[in-house]
Amino acid sequence: MREEWFDLVDEDGNRVGRAKRSECHGNPDLLHQAVHVFVVNGAGAVFLQKRSAAKDIQPGKWDTSVGGHVDAGEEPDAAARREAREELGISKAAPEFLYSYLWRTAVESERIQSYWIRHEGPFTLHPDEIDEGRFWTAIEIDAALSSGVFTPNFETEWPRVRMFLRPSDDSSD
Repeated sequence: MREEWFDLVDEDGNRVGRAKRSECHGNPDLLHQAVHVFVVNGAGAVFLQKRSAAKDIQPGKWDTSVGGHVDAGEEPDAAARREAREELGISKAAPEFLYSYLWRTAVESERIQSYWIRHEGPFTLHPDEIDEGRFWTAIEIDAALSSGVFTPNFETEWPRVRMFLRPSDDSSD
C-alpha cells in the first residue's frame, strides 16, 4: 500500500515542505493540514461520526461529521469536498468555509480548516472510516461533553462551531 504524503505548512498555511503520513503522526514539529466539515440539517442538528475502532488516532470516539487530511498538492477547499464525498457520499453540496485554527498534541500538529454543509442525508458511511453516525442536537452534545465519548479535538472545537449555529438551529430555544 502506498503511503500518503502531506504538505508541511507554516502557521499561516504556506507550504514549506512535504512529509509522509507516518512521519507526521509521531512528530508534532511537522505541521500539516486537515479539514473538518460539519453537516447540519434543517432542524439545526449536527451529524457526527463515530470513528472506526481501527483508526490509529482516537478510535471509537464521536467526532466531526467529516474529517481528513489535505493531500500533498491539494487545496483545503478541494479536500473538504473530497472528504465529504468519501466519508458520507455527499457529492452535490459545496462546503462553506468557517475558520481555521491550530491543533497540537504530543503526537501531531495540524492546521485545521473547518467548513459546514446543510444536508439532510441519507449518507453512505465509509466502512473503513466510520462505525456509525447520527444527528445530534446542540443540547445532546453539550450534555455529553467531558464524558469521554467525543474526541478531544471535537470537544475543543465545539464551542467555536456552535457559535455559527443560528438561534433557530439550536434546539434549546
